[in-house]
Amino acid sequence: MAIFENGLKGNIITGLAIGIGAAVLSPAVISAVAGVAKPLVKAAIKGGIMVYEKGREVVAETGEVVEDIVAEVKA
Repeated sequence: MAIFENGLKGNIITGLAIGIGAAVLSPAVISAVAGVAKPLVKAAIKGGIMVYEKGREVVAETGEVVEDIVAEVKA
């Protein structure tokens, strides 16, 4: 990486320019990413809730079957 070895070594102006550019562009980049990420996060959370509810349903049904089997064994 010759550019880092020669071009940017000890150059304070370049570092300041990069820092100022990042500070200026950060709000625009963050809003663009937030606009795209929000629907994805919302879908992931909704999917997680659906999986959780289905899992609870399966566990409840399995518990009922086990209770029925235990009741039949005791009878």
